[in-house]
Amino acid sequence: MDALGDLLRGVRADGALFNRTVLNGPWESKHSEGAALTLVAVVHGAARISAASGEPRTLREGDAAMVCTAAPFTLSGTGAASGGECELVTGAYQLESSVGCRLVSMLPPLLVVPAGDDCLPILELIAAEVAADRPGRQYVMDRMLDWMLACTLREWFDLPDACPPAWYRALGDDVVGPALHAMHDEPARPWTVASLAARAQVSRAAFARNFTELVGRPPMAYLTEWRMTLAAELLAEPGATVAAVAGQVGYADGFGFSDAFKRIRGITPSNYRTSLTTGRPDSASLRAAG
Repeated sequence: MDALGDLLRGVRADGALFNRTVLNGPWESKHSEGAALTLVAVVHGAARISAASGEPRTLREGDAAMVCTAAPFTLSGTGAASGGECELVTGAYQLESSVGCRLVSMLPPLLVVPAGDDCLPILELIAAEVAADRPGRQYVMDRMLDWMLACTLREWFDLPDACPPAWYRALGDDVVGPALHAMHDEPARPWTVASLAARAQVSRAAFARNFTELVGRPPMAYLTEWRMTLAAELLAEPGATVAAVAGQVGYADGFGFSDAFKRIRGITPSNYRTSLTTGRPDSASLRAAG
């Protein structure tokens, strides 16, 4: 397991909105506020995408873009392509999970991934599925959208000019990488700086220094934040109790867990659960999801 895989599991399509559009001549398509994460792929032709912040970007055949904000954005024809046909596939997520919100909070409002060698055949397959009316259509489209998200993010993270989260680069480090994998493999294990340093096969001081420099926070602070993200996900499950969730994320009792949860997310676990059942999550809790 790794940090990216953990976060991607928290973003899962369920009844996602998929759309295939074929546009001709000068055109413009405005997308109002709504989805927290939208994927756009160009199957044929070209398009210009303009998000709330940043410069407009041109998408060519096979390119994919992610709009990581609920703010409006616009798609339009561009240059010589504005008078030609353009086929687009879009998919929208409504993010409700704590893990999913954590992922989106780490990304820029708009990111673009150039076409890969194997991209177009798969995009055409997705476009065909969107246009079809076959049994299981929604389930197939949901899984396709998940696949598109995972591949688009992984490709973007590896672009030379991308600015991925610090922990993503740190996953490949000989010292910090093994510790990050260990935290995500066994988040409930009673990790200490010394035991993580042993996993990395370096001294305690060297490990703490390297981890903080690469990830941007001390190892135990990172672990606590990840545990609280998982805890928020677990608290949303039917029948969950504070005591049970505390044990699942590495706390021997509910008191220590409650203190940590409130420190990180600005709300007690019990109040957080109440906010979920009333449909009105605490604003501080939502801001802390990242």
